[in-house]
This record gives sequence, structure tokens and C-alpha cells, in this order.
Amino acid sequence: MSQRAPDTQVVVKEKTETKKPKLYRVLLLNDDYTTMEFVVFVLETVFHKSIEEATALMWRIHQTGSGVCGVFAYEIAEMKVATVEAMARHHEFPLKCLMEEE
Repeated sequence: MSQRAPDTQVVVKEKTETKKPKLYRVLLLNDDYTTMEFVVFVLETVFHKSIEEATALMWRIHQTGSGVCGVFAYEIAEMKVATVEAMARHHEFPLKCLMEEE
């Protein structure tokens, strides 16, 4: 039989590791009705692109059908998508924005 002193305690150390959150790409989709100027405006205001970056990305979206505007945590990506679609509706454009897991 083993005996322990009555006032001893067992201490267990737990290792905690923080996981990086999943990231999501936010994409704009090309359409035949939304003006190029509006797309550049959205890229500048919502995604904080410079005029040069916004114009280059707008052309890439126009030529390839879609383009990545940024990579964000879920909640931020979700808010960016909602903001873009609200702006598009307000200006009566059918611009589509979506997010996908990276």
C-alpha cells in the first residue's frame, strides 16, 4: 500500500495552443451592368485599395470574371460582402460579392 501525505496535491499542467482562425477570400464577380468606375470606387472604399491597385484589380475582374479583393477572418469577410452588396443595391447595380474559405 502506498501512502501519501495528507496535504500533498497533484498539479497537472495543461498545454494550450491557440489556433489561427480560418481565413476567407472575398471575391468580386464581373457582370455586364456594373460600371467600371463603381467597381473601382468599391475597391477603394471597402477594401482600402489605392487608385492604381483598384484599377488593376477591376481590369483583372473584368477580364477573368472574378478577382480576390482580400483575405480576412470570417466576421470581417462577411461584413465586407454585406457592405459591397448593400452599396451595389443602393446604386442599383447587380454587382455580386462572395467569400470562400482559403
